[in-house]
Amino acid sequence: MDIQHTEGAVEFALPRSRSANERLHALIPGGAHTYAKGDDQYPEDLAPVISHGRGAHVWDVDGNRYVEYGSGLRSVSLGHAHPRVTEAVRRELDRGSNFARPSIVEVEAAERFLATVPTAEMVKFAKNGSDATTAAVRLARAVTGRPRVARCADHPFFSVDDWFIGTTPMSAGIPEATTELTVSFPYGDLAATEELLSRYEDEIACLILEPAGHTEPPTGYLEGLRELADRHGCVLVFDEMITGFRWSEAGAQGLYGVVPDLSTFGKALGNGCAVSALAGRRALMERGGLRHSGERVFLLSTTHGAETHSLAAAMAVQATYAEEGITARLHALGERLAAGVRDAAAGMGVGDHLVVRGRASNLVFATLDERGKPSQEYRTLFLRRLLAGGVLAPSFVVSSALSEADVDHTVDVVADACAVYRKALDAGDPTPWLGGRPVKPVFRRLA
Repeated sequence: MDIQHTEGAVEFALPRSRSANERLHALIPGGAHTYAKGDDQYPEDLAPVISHGRGAHVWDVDGNRYVEYGSGLRSVSLGHAHPRVTEAVRRELDRGSNFARPSIVEVEAAERFLATVPTAEMVKFAKNGSDATTAAVRLARAVTGRPRVARCADHPFFSVDDWFIGTTPMSAGIPEATTELTVSFPYGDLAATEELLSRYEDEIACLILEPAGHTEPPTGYLEGLRELADRHGCVLVFDEMITGFRWSEAGAQGLYGVVPDLSTFGKALGNGCAVSALAGRRALMERGGLRHSGERVFLLSTTHGAETHSLAAAMAVQATYAEEGITARLHALGERLAAGVRDAAAGMGVGDHLVVRGRASNLVFATLDERGKPSQEYRTLFLRRLLAGGVLAPSFVVSSALSEADVDHTVDVVADACAVYRKALDAGDPTPWLGGRPVKPVFRRLA
């Protein structure tokens, strides 16, 4: 690693990554094809550009190796280049990937998915989560004849499409009339949701939410949403992009025992390969098919939605989860990491400022300032120290490829970072430890 020690700080430089980032910005708006991977999410001049990954480790173009968390925005839950997934993909690549008619792999993948998620009756595959969630919204509007979408206000992302992005600070280019058709309800508050449904009686097509997030659903909450949706005649949609597989092989719906009308899966489904799914009740899903007498719904139709190698990857992922107890391993690793980080933070006197949250398989961290308020400056300080210690962690979301030694190394690096965090808190100003501008939130009005 290119690290120089100076008094009171560790200077960590990434010259090749810095050059590569300049090339990225010259050709790609934002310097990345995903905003959450942008270099504005990292300390100034310390945004590693990745060369390759294996298991729980990645290497940047400067030759540095990191223990990686949140791999592929939570998609690589088995670790990079997982041999079982790689072999499944390789077999299909030699047989062709896309044809003029459905491949037999399409029905095999559908059978495997519906056996894994038995609460669904039909499934349609796509390449990304946004297409799947927007298809769910379109289908809900079609079957109810209603225009409005009610989305959970407490969950950060549902789709790149106008019905959602129009509700964020990055709403440029989206007509106000479109945005007005999306309303919000708070997570965990059935009374507020019922009030919203009554206010827009017979106008709301669906309730869409992540069934769980940084906290567990309150007792009876998901059951209450199911009852509200039924009583008000709207469609209940679970966005299981994150909860799918990480909560249980059958998603949060399988864990909590509440069946939505429609649900969407992605991320962990392909272990980094591009595959997502819209699943749900036959009576609704068939409206996007050919075997009904009603008006046709353009549900999902993507040229690459059924690439055989991505579907093969999905089948390999599901088999690996079932046969190797992956969800249980994710929870065990996450519990070890959370306990270690909390102990390290408490030991350095910053336990109230560096806070680990979420289910053990899906941990995030909050960086709080002297007043206990979320701070991008302290996040910058923390990320900078993690990177210098060989830990790439925009979150603490684990993969099953992590070893206990990886986790223990991470905790050691966190302890060192917390020592600096304490110094900054005592000084009342983290600026001397930032090395440049602070990191920025993805959703903001101005660049």
